[in-house]
Amino acid sequence: MTKAVKLGVLISGGGTTLQNFLDKIKSGELKASVEVAISSNPKAYGLERAKSRDIPTHVVERKDFKSVEDFSRANFDIIEGAGVDLICLAGYLKLLRIPKAYEGRVMNIHPALIPSFCGSGFYGHTVHQAVIDYGVKVSGCTVHFVNNEYDNGPIIIQRTCPVFPDDDAETLAARVFREECIAYPQAIRLFQAGRLKIEGRRVLIE
Repeated sequence: MTKAVKLGVLISGGGTTLQNFLDKIKSGELKASVEVAISSNPKAYGLERAKSRDIPTHVVERKDFKSVEDFSRANFDIIEGAGVDLICLAGYLKLLRIPKAYEGRVMNIHPALIPSFCGSGFYGHTVHQAVIDYGVKVSGCTVHFVNNEYDNGPIIIQRTCPVFPDDDAETLAARVFREECIAYPQAIRLFQAGRLKIEGRRVLIE
């Protein structure tokens, strides 16, 4: 029997991805538990979502730390104390330095097909508007392992969806999010099953 994977979820906003995890756990589609939720923003609604499920919450603001290293250490100290197996960034907007012990144990999801429309400043509806403005016909989402650069780690899963001529950022975001709700739990299940192997920039699914 597969053991439940213990998740630490990092958020900065509404927590819709966190809610997706909680819904999938409740329905039995994801055998996991959210052990802790950490927000970089004290006003993030995602904190309320976590509290409603009795999940321990913490706020760690970047402005309270002189360096990225100190900020990252504060986050990982909490994670270490929670006994987390896998860290999932879920709309988290701050750069972290990943300790060696957590390499290959931190995932993120980006609402576009990396390496397009990604990196510093590309988040939320900004991404979808950039996709529309460029005129591409296909968008989607990317689940990747996290390294020490924005949206730069090895890609685990990508799912696609069409971009329609009458789309605006909101309608495209909704379509992409439907793919995110499938892709992120799938990536977690592959990690849980021990099927992900990182070779350089490639993630092999065994």
